[in-house]
Amino acid sequence: MTDWRDWEAGMGNLLMLHDYTTPPQQYLLQVIRGDTPEPETRLCDDRYVRKDSVTVLFSSEQWKKETEYIHKDQGEITKQGPSVSIIPNWDIVNAFHVCQPLPEIQHWIERCRGRHWPPAQLLEAAWVAPSFLVPVGHHDSDFKREEWRLSPNLIERMLMFSFNMIQIKCFIVLKLIKQSLFKKMVGECITSFHCKTVMFYTIERTHPSLWMEDNLMFLILLCLQVLRKWLRLGSLPHYIIKGVNLFDGKLSVVQQRRLLQYVNFLIKNNLQDLFYINIDKLGYRLQGCGIRHIGQAGGVLRRICVNKSISLMLTFERLERFLIHLKINTYNVQNPNAFTEQNINSKLRTCFEHSRNPQLKKVALEFINHLYALRNSMQSSKCLRLRNHVFSVLIRRFKYSLNTDVASNRLKLASVLYCCGHLQAAVRVLEDVERSYHSKVKAVCGFRVIEGDRDLHVFANIISDNCDNGLYEPQFAFCVKFVREEAYCAPYILWFEMNRNMTEEEVAQRHYSDKHWMDSAEVDALPFLYYLQYLTYGGLGERDKQLHAFGILESYTCDLRNKIIMFHDETALNLLGHCYEMEGDYEGALDYYEESLSFYDTNNAANWHVQRVQRLIST
Repeated sequence: MTDWRDWEAGMGNLLMLHDYTTPPQQYLLQVIRGDTPEPETRLCDDRYVRKDSVTVLFSSEQWKKETEYIHKDQGEITKQGPSVSIIPNWDIVNAFHVCQPLPEIQHWIERCRGRHWPPAQLLEAAWVAPSFLVPVGHHDSDFKREEWRLSPNLIERMLMFSFNMIQIKCFIVLKLIKQSLFKKMVGECITSFHCKTVMFYTIERTHPSLWMEDNLMFLILLCLQVLRKWLRLGSLPHYIIKGVNLFDGKLSVVQQRRLLQYVNFLIKNNLQDLFYINIDKLGYRLQGCGIRHIGQAGGVLRRICVNKSISLMLTFERLERFLIHLKINTYNVQNPNAFTEQNINSKLRTCFEHSRNPQLKKVALEFINHLYALRNSMQSSKCLRLRNHVFSVLIRRFKYSLNTDVASNRLKLASVLYCCGHLQAAVRVLEDVERSYHSKVKAVCGFRVIEGDRDLHVFANIISDNCDNGLYEPQFAFCVKFVREEAYCAPYILWFEMNRNMTEEEVAQRHYSDKHWMDSAEVDALPFLYYLQYLTYGGLGERDKQLHAFGILESYTCDLRNKIIMFHDETALNLLGHCYEMEGDYEGALDYYEESLSFYDTNNAANWHVQRVQRLIST
């Protein structure tokens, strides 16, 4: 059981324990009495052991020993990992059923939603599929004799059953490569489970149209390129359970390097070694299918990459144009003589009408998501301004607009949670954004343009790893924007951005397009992420994590290589300066505020910050 509320009288009750010292996927099982929901304190069973002077655990090692003893007269016993079997060539694992869905499984399901694979029906089935605890500990753990490993084997089974015929063939060939080629390099260290995991990642990120019979060798090449990527990183992540490296305890660093060299050789030589595999006469079968050379695969891959680069650039330009229209519409509904929320509702109704037109449906739905998010954020701001903290419904509504892009509305949600004091919830949202915001995410801004940020080679670089693996998942991050009606959803320092001019003359200097956004706060997603982490970790008293976020913000903002992907340098520098200010380093804060002014000396909130810090220094 995961919770005391799952206790049942007359049953054997075992409470799952997991803390920061327990490896991912591993649990300890505390023995709970069957007559009363209280911990067992006696060692009244040979399988019980003490973790400390109080806690009684159910030992996985003792469990297997008892199983072995029971079957000792029934034939030769084979032990392998969690298996204790008396049947040759069979693995038999006695396991405990987990009562409730676990966070590890729920996190995986949420990560996979919206993808072409796994299908939605499979994810729904996975939600109710039971997981098991099998008797095997982590090889590096101090409690490996007591630990139990979480096994989502029924979900993995469903994933395997969802394979089509060409995916099954690809998996079989991978196992043959493992058994005949990899075995010569690293022995039995690479297992069928490694092959299965590589297949899961490849299918998840490869377009379904590529899985055709004629592409078998090309698809095997993609799988090996996925394996090569993990070997380079030194970590093959478990497909379902986060934080588990499947190389741990299986493949040493030396073996990983040896295998990486061979996989590189295989790929560079167009998989010619496959034609010499004798198991199931694989080489003859491939030749019988008319497959002798796959030198064309590299050319096919390059053509795919060029096409995807052009497609990605067109998508970027479409999103950029979309943001321009969205901001103009947002500016128009912020008429001080009208009720803004009513104007937004009117726009939503118009978009809904357009969504019935097949040609306009996609862009209409995008507008609806963004306008809905804006209205929800404005309502949240109003609740915070009136100190009405009963707005859980508004918080829940954010989920309908979180997927507009990788980061912007998630960061708004984190900002709302921070502003209303839900710091732990804010941290979880920020951690989710940080996981999603990988190095290939492309930033998009509706107004500012960076020279060279739309060259074709930029987009080719974004998808270079994806092309290497036959994958195509372009992701974009919009700048985070707070209009004045959202002020109470934003950290106080961003209020200065909403009033960035010090004189009316500065307002007169604004270009036509500047007027659409300069009365709002707008910041690039990554600097805002690190700034919010600094605030939330500080609020929680987690000083080490706060300083880590501070250091990342400074490193990112000051790195000249990031200038081509940052649209609001001055605002990022203002956030960094404010961190220095909160640290009590006023000279450091002034340095960054003045650097911000070197980008834009007017219509820049840094002018207000400089005056404030100078007053603090003078006092």
